[in-house]
Amino acid sequence: MTDPAKDPLSLLTIDHVRAAHDRIRDAVVHTPTLHSKTLSQITGAEVWLKFENLQFTAAYKERGALNALLLLSDEQRARGVIAASAGNHSQGLSYHGTRLGVPVTIVMPSTTPAVKVMQTEAVGGNVVLHGETFDDAYAHARALEEEGGLTFVHPFDDPDVAAGAGTVALEMLEDQPELDCMVVPIGGGGLISGMSTVARALKPDMRIVGVEAELFPSMHSALTGNDLPLGGDTLAEGIAVKEPGTFTRAIIKERVDEILLVGEPDLERSVALLLQIEKTVVEGAGAAGLAAVLSNKEKFAGKKIGLPLCGGNIDSRLLATVLLRDLAREGRLARLRIALKDQPGSLHKLASLFEQHGVNIIEVYHQRVFTKLPAKGLITDIECEARNRSQVDALVADMKNAGYKVHTIELE
Repeated sequence: MTDPAKDPLSLLTIDHVRAAHDRIRDAVVHTPTLHSKTLSQITGAEVWLKFENLQFTAAYKERGALNALLLLSDEQRARGVIAASAGNHSQGLSYHGTRLGVPVTIVMPSTTPAVKVMQTEAVGGNVVLHGETFDDAYAHARALEEEGGLTFVHPFDDPDVAAGAGTVALEMLEDQPELDCMVVPIGGGGLISGMSTVARALKPDMRIVGVEAELFPSMHSALTGNDLPLGGDTLAEGIAVKEPGTFTRAIIKERVDEILLVGEPDLERSVALLLQIEKTVVEGAGAAGLAAVLSNKEKFAGKKIGLPLCGGNIDSRLLATVLLRDLAREGRLARLRIALKDQPGSLHKLASLFEQHGVNIIEVYHQRVFTKLPAKGLITDIECEARNRSQVDALVADMKNAGYKVHTIELE
């Protein structure tokens, strides 16, 4: 008989996922899987969205956390559980642990934003702040595990957690059995391990595509042997994992067809599109699947694609920035830099051109000192809004014809 300890594939099967579903189904939301007509038109594929951002904690993570909690012995429940996480796993584990009467300790880096600490404490978690990095917090959590006889619940590198995550695919195929492709975000690999296990059992020919942020291609590098640069400020912090799981790596190697990398502009556009079109708030990691489809349309043309929107926990200020940047990329917001003479009436004369073109001025910034212009000159930056890029282009052309030196400040 195969030793399960040496055969990760035997630790995560369709039977494990089905058993997890039976365990958790009454305590998590069977979120809808809905067809997006507009996103299908934009991408050229048939796009079906699984709204996991509608879970109580706004993320799929509570599925795996709950499954792991329900498999604890009475003694383990009494002692409590511990995890290292500053993300959705901390909230899912805290919420269901508190609901079940299991003490939950979450170790977070001391640099964790206060809002994440408060959200975890609000659903019953006992937060311990330690260290400057996740690695520091993780090491401290493992030390507390030993000291207190607690049970460590890993956010992804655990068969029981992955089995719970796999129930996402079970529900998707129950609601839409005609899907022939799933595009799934990868951080540590728990979600795609569970979902690919279901897909391979129920629809062996289904294509399973993983997605990582270009800034954090850890699983891609681990499986391809390409040592790509790692690190940076990504919108998809939920999948910004430096070291992918060992267990999940083995599952993904056998059950996932390919891993795509997506850039920050595509992640930002996807978050904005989901809010504008589907009227749903999705965090950067949750929008990674759509970002991959948008940036690889030829790969997915004509396919019936399932996209799990795996989380909706995004800071409101960050969301506002993403939306404004998306308007700028579309040309509906613009920032124009113009050289003016520092004399009465100059700004009024310039503003009349905006009025003629129906372009609204939002902000005006004057700079008299830090310029290369003569002392009687100034630089004026004007932020404005228009119907589209063509309207702004026409305004700029007229300004140049009138003798103004002007250029548009573009997003990187």
